[in-house]
Amino acid sequence: MKNQPKLTVVGAGPGDADLITLKAIKALEQADVVLYDALVNNELLGYVNPNAELIFVGKRRGCYRYQQEQINELIVARGFSHGHVVRLKGGDPFIFGRGAEEMEYAAKHGLEVAVVPGISSSLAVPAYQNIPLTKRGSSESFWVITGTTKQHQLSNDVALAAKSSATVVILMGMGKLSEIIQLFKAEGKNELPVAIIQNGTTPEEKIGIGTVDTIEEVVTKNNLSNPAIILLGDVVNHRQQLLQVQQEVALKEVV
Repeated sequence: MKNQPKLTVVGAGPGDADLITLKAIKALEQADVVLYDALVNNELLGYVNPNAELIFVGKRRGCYRYQQEQINELIVARGFSHGHVVRLKGGDPFIFGRGAEEMEYAAKHGLEVAVVPGISSSLAVPAYQNIPLTKRGSSESFWVITGTTKQHQLSNDVALAAKSSATVVILMGMGKLSEIIQLFKAEGKNELPVAIIQNGTTPEEKIGIGTVDTIEEVVTKNNLSNPAIILLGDVVNHRQQLLQVQQEVALKEVV
């Protein structure tokens, strides 16, 4: 007997397969169909019900296998033909993931809908590099901003964030890096620490550390590109400070 038409939007986490939640694994085990994106770690597909249909709907190198409208229609069609559709998305589906749009479309067409939150790359990727987004005495808040809007422009929020003392995390912003840097320079923040982390939490992870003045040279030298996050703020220094503390402790132990 076919399950009732249902969509569960599931966050797969930032890349490391171990960062998926137990609730997400249970949803994959119960799925009749799984629609998954390019940034989803393929190891996670091992948790999927072996009788389920797997459909790749992600974007690779700028090429879309399915347009968003087609994905929406596919969710509804498979919901009525198969039952439980799991939409597996990288990071958290409600942080620049279009999960809310897909749920709204499915609900309008009669599907039951649910969401399983995921660990966002905006939080986990800096943490894996020992960079806290907030730290007493350094940062009281943080912004998470998309680097590219629906109109393919840099978000106006970046200019506002550059005026603040908050930590600023920019996703999908590598193509706008020069524009971003200019906004921070305009606020006199030339020496503000910057980190760019590519393929965060995966074995292919790469990082470049610099300042607003130097980060573009660092990107070129280290050949950094998408997928990457851009992190601006004094908290970037914590990584080096922690390393120095560890080295000092290790030297004392040797002596």
